Amino acid sequence: MATTTELGFSDLPRLVARMTGDEKHSVAATSTMDVLWVLYDRVLNISPRNVSHPRRDRFLLSKGHGPMAYYAVLTAKGFLGEHELAGWSSVNSRLGHHPDRVRVPGVEIGSGSLGHGLALGVGTVLGLRAQRLRKPRVVVLLGDAELDEGSNHEAIAVAARADLDQLTAVVIDNSSSTHGWPGGIARRFEVERWETRTVDGRDHEALFSAFTEPHPGRPLCVVAVVEPKE
Repeated sequence: MATTTELGFSDLPRLVARMTGDEKHSVAATSTMDVLWVLYDRVLNISPRNVSHPRRDRFLLSKGHGPMAYYAVLTAKGFLGEHELAGWSSVNSRLGHHPDRVRVPGVEIGSGSLGHGLALGVGTVLGLRAQRLRKPRVVVLLGDAELDEGSNHEAIAVAARADLDQLTAVVIDNSSSTHGWPGGIARRFEVERWETRTVDGRDHEALFSAFTEPHPGRPLCVVAVVEPKE
C-alpha cells in the first residue's frame, strides 16, 4: 500500500493524464471525477489505514469500465503510488481496464460488466446487518446507461422494501441511457420509496449536502447530472 502524501482535487487531471494508451473510456472516467472526490475526501470513512476494518464504509464502482478517475482518487488518497499510473493496463500492472478487488487496495468489487453493482450493494448491506453493523455506509456508483440492465430494477425494489438506509446509489447522468425512464432517473427510484436528490454533478457543495443530509429508513439515490456524453 502506498504511503505518499495526500494530493488535492486539482491534481486529479494530471494523475489521469499519466494513464496513457488505448481503451481509456475517458468520458466514463471524467464524468465521475467530482463525485469520487467528494465521497473520498469528505463523506466516506475509508482510508489506507482502515481498508480492512469491518466498520469501514464501502464504495462499489459499478461503472467499472472507466476506472482512471477512480485510480487517480485512490492515488491522491494514498492507496496507490503515483508511479503505478504510467504502466496501467500493461501486463505487469495491477491497474486494469476494469478494477480488480483482489489486486488493488481499497477496491471492494471487480467490475466492468455493467448492471451488477447495485445488487452487490444490496447484498453488502444485508451482510453488514447480519453482523449487526448498522453504521457503515455502502455507496454504489452507477452510470445512467446501466439502468437499462434489468438486474438494477430488482435491486431497487428489494432495497426499499428492506428499508436499507445504509445504501446510497449515486447515478452519473450524462444522457447516455438508451431507453430512459418516464419522469427521469430520480422518478424510477421514487416509485420504489427511495429518497432521491438530483444535483449538479460538478458542484462539490451540492454533492456533499446530498450525500450527508439524513434519510432515515429509506435508501438514498443521488442523481449527479453532468455534461451530455458526445
